[in-house]
Amino acid sequence: MQDDYRADVAVIGAGIMGTAIVARLIETGHKVSVFDLDAEKVAALTAKGAHAASSVENAVAASEFCVLSLNHANIVRAVVFGEKGVAAAASADKLLIDMSSIDPAETVDMAKRLRAETGMAWVDCPLSGGVPGALGGKLTIMAGGSPEDFERARVVMRHLAANYTLMGQSGAGQTTKLINQLFCAVLFQAVAEAVKLAEAGGVDPSAIPAALAGGRADSRILQEFMAKFSARDFSPTGRIDNMLKDLDSLQAFALKTKTPLPMTGAVVEIHRLLCAAGLGPKDSAEMMRLLDGLQAG
Repeated sequence: MQDDYRADVAVIGAGIMGTAIVARLIETGHKVSVFDLDAEKVAALTAKGAHAASSVENAVAASEFCVLSLNHANIVRAVVFGEKGVAAAASADKLLIDMSSIDPAETVDMAKRLRAETGMAWVDCPLSGGVPGALGGKLTIMAGGSPEDFERARVVMRHLAANYTLMGQSGAGQTTKLINQLFCAVLFQAVAEAVKLAEAGGVDPSAIPAALAGGRADSRILQEFMAKFSARDFSPTGRIDNMLKDLDSLQAFALKTKTPLPMTGAVVEIHRLLCAAGLGPKDSAEMMRLLDGLQAG
């Protein structure tokens, strides 16, 4: 398709990431229909130029592409195959782009079913980069699907992603996202512990990223989050309970494949402690509360 082509896109899910995705697609000229059960979130997006669809079915009927940004495989399944869902308006000339992070096996199963029942193809496109990445069109997106469907989805992905990679057939994107989440969870914990170590040693933690830049310990997470963690800046960039959901999927996959992940196992339990302390909906910077003794503040 031509570089100046803009599509009709349905976005299902107006959570933290869905809202950022809608905002970016509108900014880059796409016509967006949005559906979410939270009318207040939808109203905020219609104020930016989105169309409020009365149902998932109506959103998909009016669109060439359907983007899902949802929290769990069960929700994805209900949205796709439930009453007035995606399948009710699906056809071979439409493409489903699932940007949710869900179990790879669930993805394969649902993609096969949707194509068999409706002819509509499915590309799994889980993301990394959070809200800032979406708003700036700088996401990293790891995709699973056929090469043809991968290229077709580029019409939308080119305005959301700086790194858009086909990892294999259906489910391969979700498997790669599990690997991404392993890195992120372990590195977030490492950054939190490094902040405490710096503070204990009388070193300004906010000076660490510049000092280590370009060395083997450098990473984007170090550069973006050490100062945030040090300042106890708890402004939302993601949710701990969403990370735990992905880590639980990762552990289930590891159990099924008999893959040992000892360090990841410890980090999973730290996330579970945070959720048990009521911090599940909060940002990963809340790890500092655990290390600080979970004091209020």
